[in-house]
Amino acid sequence: MSALVVKGLTKAFGGLKVTRGVDLEVAPGERHLILGPNGAGKTTLFNQITGDFFPDAGTVLLNGRDITRVPARQRAHMGLARTYQIITLFGRDTILRNVTLAALGLSARRWNPFSRLDGQADLETRAMGALQRVGLDHVADRSLSETSYGERRRVEIAMALVQAPKVMLLDEPFAGLSVEERKGVQKLLMSLPRDLTMVMIEHDMDVALEFADRITLLNFGEVVVQGTRADVVADPRTREVYLGS
Repeated sequence: MSALVVKGLTKAFGGLKVTRGVDLEVAPGERHLILGPNGAGKTTLFNQITGDFFPDAGTVLLNGRDITRVPARQRAHMGLARTYQIITLFGRDTILRNVTLAALGLSARRWNPFSRLDGQADLETRAMGALQRVGLDHVADRSLSETSYGERRRVEIAMALVQAPKVMLLDEPFAGLSVEERKGVQKLLMSLPRDLTMVMIEHDMDVALEFADRITLLNFGEVVVQGTRADVVADPRTREVYLGS
């Protein structure tokens, strides 16, 4: 059974079709890359998979279950997590508190207005475990406002990991990073166990190709090429669409 299947996914805003019958199948444990120029529909595709947008047509299956019309808030409970291209974190709180809040989001205690986050030992333990995986456990008590951009990218990944996802979507996790920060985040992602399926949007071809088992190239909302790294790199349509030659 595939971890993630997208069939005929179509979304339009007014007269503009942003995704046009997109098909995608990701095997368990696979590292799948979504490539394409700006405006290709990559983030809109993610938004439909996570439930931020409902598609106009098509279906989304997560581990064999149809989640096409399942609200976004419920998909995290079904094993789907995501990072965003634009980082949105709580700058006045500590790194640990940001990740603990993400853990709280999957707990029934989130509905209790009298339950203080401080002292929730089990949630903090889970948060520290996620921070250890991204190499930030030693600065867990640091205010987020005192962190580098690269560290904030790692915090966002930790917030996804603390939800114990089966499938994780990464929307340009290297965006805005220095060369050294890119190498660090790349090493982190490559170190994650294969029981976690990952789908990533990325523009940096060199970094992305080292990550990917399979690649889907989008242009104007349509799948242009799909296959292994070697297949996609060798296809002349990739050079035409993505490399401009």
